[in-house]
Amino acid sequence: MSVATGVVIANVYYAQPLEEALAHGMGVPAGRIGVVLALFQIGFALGLATLVPLGDLVERRRLLAVLVTACVAGLIGLSAAPSLPVLAVSAVVVGMSSVIAQVLIPFAAHLAAPHEQGRVVSTVMSGLLIGVLVSRTAAGLIAEVAGWRAVFALGAAATALTGVLLHVALPRIEPTTALPYPELLASVLTLVREEPVLRMRMALGAAGFAAFSAFWSSAGFLLARPPYSWSNAAIGGFALIGVVGAVVARVAGRLADGGRARATTGAAFAVVALSFAVLQPGATSVVALAVGVATMDLGVQAAHITNQSVIYRLRPGANSRITTAYMTAYMLAGAVGSGLSSTLVFPRWGWTGVCALGGAFGVAGLLLWCVDSSRRRR
Repeated sequence: MSVATGVVIANVYYAQPLEEALAHGMGVPAGRIGVVLALFQIGFALGLATLVPLGDLVERRRLLAVLVTACVAGLIGLSAAPSLPVLAVSAVVVGMSSVIAQVLIPFAAHLAAPHEQGRVVSTVMSGLLIGVLVSRTAAGLIAEVAGWRAVFALGAAATALTGVLLHVALPRIEPTTALPYPELLASVLTLVREEPVLRMRMALGAAGFAAFSAFWSSAGFLLARPPYSWSNAAIGGFALIGVVGAVVARVAGRLADGGRARATTGAAFAVVALSFAVLQPGATSVVALAVGVATMDLGVQAAHITNQSVIYRLRPGANSRITTAYMTAYMLAGAVGSGLSSTLVFPRWGWTGVCALGGAFGVAGLLLWCVDSSRRRR
């Protein structure tokens, strides 16, 4: 399941190191490709809101088969897109159907013993996080050799194979609710209203992913231009630095199992906020950029793993709907961070503006944690 989540979630991020190549291939300004990058995340958020809750209502292997089919079709559309509108529509389809990863994570939590959920979730999440980061490397290398269209074609093949393997390997689990679909969707809002811990973790997750997206959506522009002027392969390879942070962040799941979720969350957001001060000299220093990336990814992923470890203990029979609530806020915030960074902040204020934006999101998460901790001590 860990490998499968990585393969699938990579589809949402293949385009990020290819901004310049996509803009050239479509014959449009780079800013318009920034909109397409945001559409991947908006589509993902739509899928979270409308499709992931079905994991509590229908047999999950059947749901996964439908989503895999749609994802493969969208990737083929990206590979063959003759124009920007087709590219944009295909991006939404791929984003919506790539919620396969968010069907698998609560599936894993459901199969795990209660005292091991943090460890199991962190293991599956490590595959997802590494998939997010390695996707950029793979995209850069493939685009360098065979062009950007080949990136999405190979993504379609990998996703199709993953779908077949999941259908064979996963057990059949009966649905946990019989609610009609409209009531199922409405129950997501009920969960948000009734669970203050879920609301707080949604806000914290949103702050962390907005910071992450603000960085990565503009990093490709920075590295493709002077003083770096890196190739697609080099830009993609740079993303591997973030794997260090993602792997280390697995410790967060074990800390959550040990009752240290609150302290881990505060430390994670302190790291995120500080990382953007390290990243700011990265406009001309590759060392600062590398250290900042590893640090930022560590903080963001530690917070995310801890958040999920906490929320899956709230209502065991509603894990898919809890995932919907949390991840919808998470991905919408990512779309905001990505859109602001790549279409407004970087074109006007450059790398300093991007670091200020990402740092502001990190500080916002730290302030939320401080307020929540203070309220709970009263």
